[in-house]
Amino acid sequence: MSIIDDAGVSNASGNEHFQDIVDTRLSRRGFLTGGLAAAAAAASLGGVEALLNAVPAAAQETEEAEDADAKGGGRGSRRLVLEFESVPVSSADEVVVPKGYTAEVLIAWGEPVSHGPAFKQDASNTADEQARQWGMHNDGLVYFPIAQSQRGVLVQNHEYTDDGLLFPDGVNNWTQEKTNKSLNAHGVSIIEVSRRPGFSFDLQRRRGKNKWEVVRPSRVARRITGMTPIEIGGPAAGDSRLVTSEDPTGRRVLGTLNNCAMGFTPWGTYLACEENFNGYFRKNGTQTTLEKRYGITAAGFGYLWHTTDKRFRVDEEPNEPNRFGWVVEIDPFRPHSTPVKRTALGRLKHEGAWVQEARNGRVVVSMGDDERNEYIYRYVSNLPWRQARAQGINPLDDGILYVAKFHADGVGEWLPLTPDNPRLAGWSLSDILINTRGAADAAGATMMDRPEWIDTFPKDLTAIATLTNNNRRGSTPPSVNNSDGSTAAGSARPPVDAANSRAINNYGHIIRWYYRQDWTEPTFGWDIFALCGDPANPAHGSTISGDKYGSPDGIYVDPSGLLWIQTDVSTSTINAGAYAGFGNNQMLAAHPETRETRRFLVGPSQCEITGVFMTPDRRTMFVGIQHPGERPDDLPGDPNNPKQFSSWPDGPNGGRPRSALIVITKDDGGRIGS
Repeated sequence: MSIIDDAGVSNASGNEHFQDIVDTRLSRRGFLTGGLAAAAAAASLGGVEALLNAVPAAAQETEEAEDADAKGGGRGSRRLVLEFESVPVSSADEVVVPKGYTAEVLIAWGEPVSHGPAFKQDASNTADEQARQWGMHNDGLVYFPIAQSQRGVLVQNHEYTDDGLLFPDGVNNWTQEKTNKSLNAHGVSIIEVSRRPGFSFDLQRRRGKNKWEVVRPSRVARRITGMTPIEIGGPAAGDSRLVTSEDPTGRRVLGTLNNCAMGFTPWGTYLACEENFNGYFRKNGTQTTLEKRYGITAAGFGYLWHTTDKRFRVDEEPNEPNRFGWVVEIDPFRPHSTPVKRTALGRLKHEGAWVQEARNGRVVVSMGDDERNEYIYRYVSNLPWRQARAQGINPLDDGILYVAKFHADGVGEWLPLTPDNPRLAGWSLSDILINTRGAADAAGATMMDRPEWIDTFPKDLTAIATLTNNNRRGSTPPSVNNSDGSTAAGSARPPVDAANSRAINNYGHIIRWYYRQDWTEPTFGWDIFALCGDPANPAHGSTISGDKYGSPDGIYVDPSGLLWIQTDVSTSTINAGAYAGFGNNQMLAAHPETRETRRFLVGPSQCEITGVFMTPDRRTMFVGIQHPGERPDDLPGDPNNPKQFSSWPDGPNGGRPRSALIVITKDDGGRIGS
């Protein structure tokens, strides 16, 4: 989301006196007991029964096919390879994919998720109509299989809106109806998708018939918006700091906002993650310490909801912001179920919540807090998830939250955020969960360069995370997050350290950590997978092996173990300044062992590439294209010239650019990336 990206990027040289540490981290392999080449995208999740418990695990059909190919030859018999031809950088207003691949729009902003109103190109759809349509600015997504790779349910977040393009007259003449429509364009969409029957022996018929389409009507399709009633669950539910004039119980809230990345559980639910919720609120009075730490200000992000809805006027409803910044659990197969905000996972600017089942049956949830100088967290359930559910306990309500500390020797530790931690003496559990950032400050966690998406290589007990950038790292005067939690959000200027080794980190990096026996261990080893930038430019200090990229954001380990990386260069710096020559935002594939990296996709003008998931057979990839045509100055789009920067995806016949979910297939019906 460009409005919170680092501003004023400059092309500074590297910090040579830290290079020895970086080189050590990049070469460490001794901690691992085996290579990453045989990694799969998900461990065996177990307990999956029929439609209502479908989970996007590593597909049975994929595993069986690969086992057959390997012919019992063991770990190294089937090597990962990148077999597509890398695409060049592009500044064109189109989606570019390799030769032999096709990318098509599956659904775009404003189109009905089931039976419902069609999109009006002048953006004149009403708030009620928007509540039945695909939301704006789609982000993280998951494909839940119904019939393996032929039919399933797609769930995707809608991070934010460009209110200048959401209405025919933009932000002028603001009304309650406009507030409602903007709220309804946020949230989550659930659609049912299927492939038309095709014939593998007939290429022309396959191209015409074996395509994906949205099932309309669908009994599972629905929207969850900024106005949907949602329960608050877990240890902090009912706390006085969650009580408002409209909810004296502190247990029910309207809506979920700014959902960025995501996760899914072994029991078949979707996790939407509330990120930059602070920007919708306005606080004119003196900030409290908590408001300062989470970025509640008088200016916000420019939204006008507060002019018609008192929920967003913090001076009148001081606790309303505390009801956002959570992970939201949604059952995609029960359309009448109520989503739940799971407070045991902490309150922060959640970029994602990646769930990994440990070998002992407990679930481990890895999470990044997406702002400069924030932290990486994990949550570990107290009980194995099957046992917890058999006892009527949600595994995401009963567990321990931790925050990461990375040491310079390549070892890290998880610091418990619990009242019995001596550094948190006097804190209650609710204190910790509502002010998780402050608790992490007190615990002594490592400040990171904008922690974003996290995924795992289950068979190798390895997690991998993107760190997008940080133009304050190593700047002067130096400062760190105060241990009393009083630092304004994103304002510190921490020195470089082993895990964040470049000052003025314009290009970001990717970090890994790994365990010896199981995901629940209190310590881990770590290394740096890539320092981003242009490897052909020595000043960048990049360690990429292959095509250049920067500001890594989305990350995905596919069912074969290949790593997919998506970029989020701010619209103010796309192909300019430090990013001159990088072209539009892109998606790349990387080999997890050799680190060979090839550019697979480039998006249209001014967009972000965010959200990616494959069908179990790896023959279909779903990718999100967010905010094409967004202004470089972060102001709302101009309704009088809506296609000033992009006309994607509708071209000359469209009224304005639209975020969309695209589907990518290989023309010969083969597996993506092969």
